[in-house]
Amino acid sequence: MARDTLADVLSRSVKRDLSVAELFQAAETLKQNDGPGAVDAAYSVWIQYHRDHPLLYTVLFNYAVTLAESGNLTGARESLERALAFNPDFLPARINLGRIHERLGAIGPAVQCWLSVVAQLATVTGTAILHKTTALNQAARVLEVANQDEAAESLLRQSLEIDTTQREVAQHFLALRQRQCEWPLIAPWERVGREVLISGLSPLSIAAHADDPLMQLAVAWTHNKLDVGHPPPVPAPLPAAAAGGPGPLRIGYLSSDLREHAVGHLFAEMFELHDRAAVESFAYYCGIEAADPLHARFKATADHWVPVSDLDDEAAARRIAEDRIQILVDLNGYTREARLKLVARRPAPVIVNWLGYPGTMASPYHHYIIADDWIIPEDHELYYSEKVLRLPCYQPNNRQRTVSPRRPSRSEAGLPEDAMVYCCFNGPQKITRFTFERWLTILGRVPDSVLWLLGGTEATNQRLGRHAAQWGIDPGRVIFAERLGNPDHLARYPLADLFLDSAPYGAHTTASDALWMGVPVLTLSGRSFASRVCGSLVRAAGLPDLICASAGEYVERAVAFGRDRASIQPYRDRLIAGRASCTLFDTPLLVGHLEALYRQIWSDFEGGSLPRPDIANLDAYFDVGLEVDHDVMEAQLIDDYHAWWLDGLVRRHKLRPIPVDGRLFMTIPACRTNKP
Repeated sequence: MARDTLADVLSRSVKRDLSVAELFQAAETLKQNDGPGAVDAAYSVWIQYHRDHPLLYTVLFNYAVTLAESGNLTGARESLERALAFNPDFLPARINLGRIHERLGAIGPAVQCWLSVVAQLATVTGTAILHKTTALNQAARVLEVANQDEAAESLLRQSLEIDTTQREVAQHFLALRQRQCEWPLIAPWERVGREVLISGLSPLSIAAHADDPLMQLAVAWTHNKLDVGHPPPVPAPLPAAAAGGPGPLRIGYLSSDLREHAVGHLFAEMFELHDRAAVESFAYYCGIEAADPLHARFKATADHWVPVSDLDDEAAARRIAEDRIQILVDLNGYTREARLKLVARRPAPVIVNWLGYPGTMASPYHHYIIADDWIIPEDHELYYSEKVLRLPCYQPNNRQRTVSPRRPSRSEAGLPEDAMVYCCFNGPQKITRFTFERWLTILGRVPDSVLWLLGGTEATNQRLGRHAAQWGIDPGRVIFAERLGNPDHLARYPLADLFLDSAPYGAHTTASDALWMGVPVLTLSGRSFASRVCGSLVRAAGLPDLICASAGEYVERAVAFGRDRASIQPYRDRLIAGRASCTLFDTPLLVGHLEALYRQIWSDFEGGSLPRPDIANLDAYFDVGLEVDHDVMEAQLIDDYHAWWLDGLVRRHKLRPIPVDGRLFMTIPACRTNKP
């Protein structure tokens, strides 16, 4: 075609003088120059005049993509159904039809579409394998969202057996096993070996699996290298950030969780408490569509509310750069709906890791991590690629939590009226075998006590009950709380006597909720970030003596409290009396210190001392970590952690020498040279 104008396309379509290839080429041009409406018209007219064309099904498929992109899901569904009526064996249309059904809320038809693809793929070809794994993965993803965990796990297992190189599938498979409390977590089988599974651990999963901060560092680095990767070249340089000056710093907050979400509840007061003379706040929202009151509050209180969910990474990065953001705060890290490929484009000169992900990013572009002196003591800084900055307490809190005025009784919650009630409302993915067996030991030593947990799926609840029975504990003493809205959930907290923290991934928002409601929290601080947050919160609430240094101390303290329930009351009284004055709930104090950190960060940048993330030698650490079976040993209990790691590094060094220019390898005691 000489010109890809809409008039030309329509004229040639009516004359049946436009080939399928030319139509597709013209559609791309029209999309760039005239927008989706022109593309819609081009496809619609071509289809009208080519009802008998042998490739009509491919045009209907592309038309459906265009309709879906413009939000016409019903039209997209009808177009895909027509394509399949024309060619029932065109499997990409069936896969996409499943996605459209899902977006329309029809989960059953979506799964049926994908499983019908699986059933049709008896012939083994490269294309058939791709289609089959895609269909299995799509069906598993939707079943996972619908909390049909066992079915989702089964489909992911099939997909991994077909193609063991699917890292994302391995990540979801292991995350599902954690959510179902399936132990051991790493359980290889004939087609899928141990290394495939361990290599598939996501940064969040390893944080819940083992208190091994050096392995967590290596996993984060591997995930960033393989799953985030390097951004493609940009067509034009991004605009420069704003220069320093007397005005407020331009701070961007990138998050998918500024809504009804745990992080959203923590962050609720932040924008409105910022000193407008110090900070101009930009909220870059990359999450799902939301209409809850918390989401509306963020929209109203941020200086600038910028939704970027519908922008691709390049466009979103350019928008942040055009806003001349000086410091971009990544509130997602390695969590669901994060936009790390956007962050990798470095849309701001300084990037900070804070709040959403409890650990190091091990990326080349996160310059700082914000913590406090409990979560990251000075001698733990070698576990982090970023420069460590500290607040009085790492976690902000919403002092305006909505608590239901109706307080239930123990009997209404299914709890015994006079028993010792231990609780843990952390998600089941945080419950390891070691943690659960410590809790069972406590129950065994405190007669008539019960353990009150947040319920998972029915299969998960039954699995935990069976494990209790194997330990000689009546499964009826493990009581599962139904999931409620946050106001009603908070209102039932005081029914518990003592909150027992999990390890190595402890309570974060759930801990501050418990402390706000006057329920003491007993925690065991390890070495890793996720294992030390709860200790930080308990200390900031004024109860530092509830932080345990060993698993043995944790069990003994829990048993002592259970045998003398009256000894818990002074802790409750201290929490209630100190709620208005303690560091944990002094959010204005935190915001003031945060603004001071921002000034320090920008001063570093202007002075040419922006820190360079240390990610040297992490391939060696990952290799060593692959050898460790964290299902049979608890890293938190290792006395000389550095010596334990050094032994593995030396063995690796003898086989493949490790360069000595990396900070981490060099700072481990007795390993300051390159000698084997």
